[in-house]
Amino acid sequence: MSSSSSLAFPPHLPVRADWLALRREAPLDPGREIVDAHHHLWDRPDTSGRYLLPELLDDIATSGHRVVQTVYVQARSMYRPDGPEALRPVGEVAFARQVAETPGPVRACDAIVGCADLTLADHVAPVLEQLLEAGGGRLRGIRLPVAYHADPAVRSSPVLPPPGLMAEASFRAGARQVARAGLSLDVWAYHTQLDEVAALARAVPELSLVLDHAGGPLGVGPYAGARARGEAECLAGLRVLAELPNVSVKLGGLAMGVSGFRFADEAAPPASDTLAECWRPVIEGCIALFGPARCMFESNFPVDKGMVGYGAVWNAFKRLAAPLSDAEQDALFAGTARRVYRMARRPADG
Repeated sequence: MSSSSSLAFPPHLPVRADWLALRREAPLDPGREIVDAHHHLWDRPDTSGRYLLPELLDDIATSGHRVVQTVYVQARSMYRPDGPEALRPVGEVAFARQVAETPGPVRACDAIVGCADLTLADHVAPVLEQLLEAGGGRLRGIRLPVAYHADPAVRSSPVLPPPGLMAEASFRAGARQVARAGLSLDVWAYHTQLDEVAALARAVPELSLVLDHAGGPLGVGPYAGARARGEAECLAGLRVLAELPNVSVKLGGLAMGVSGFRFADEAAPPASDTLAECWRPVIEGCIALFGPARCMFESNFPVDKGMVGYGAVWNAFKRLAAPLSDAEQDALFAGTARRVYRMARRPADG
């Protein structure tokens, strides 16, 4: 069978509440403060379904973990329905700001990562200005998805970007405008693109670049049945990126179909000890390379919710972080996200 015909999950698995309810875990280290460094909100008629503030708060509450703040990351959600194409993502940032201003036990969307078409080059500057205004002081970054692989079995989004986007002069000019606006750039790329990420980070050294989902180790397509090879290649690419001081990394997103894990095929959701063992090579590798001060944990919900429960995700992270000092764990679970996204520790969190 060719790699392109290898079985793979669709980009977003449906959330099965009855299946997730088959496993509940008590939270480990329940007093530890957590900033969820990466999640989405949306209301879609397809299998992605509804995941808005009530669903996020329910996941947090039922998990028992002390999540006090979150970072909202663009998801092509709540765009303006009309007007100039370049300005439609302003609607998403305005929506996330409204969520952030909703009183409650969690400072949800306390930092916002919006979307802008960086291929507009210098012309993206007025778009960034409107995004900043819509964010009401909470916009901290931009993400334009770049995850591309030629094999059709490798898909993590319904929208496929063109190949080589990060190397285009227009994209890099747009990235410089992001830096000038005082914003960071989130990058979701597969491990096979990490050389392109490194080239971008070198080309725009003034830009704070946040690598999503532990560098995107692949376990499908050419890596179907060879996930260990994908992890090894990923860590080799991360080793290069770790030498660049303007790069930090998010630890999570490893329950997407492109990772090659088949948790959703099991009779019950995976336990946190299983997740910890499956994710150990990449997450421990990231921490060893970047150090806790440049790593932050993320749920990537609701994307990962098709395979794992929210509580089990954070228990898995706590198992993996347990050998580290309290200060190092504080950085991984909250401190790094607050520094990178310039988030204040709110008095209500204490």
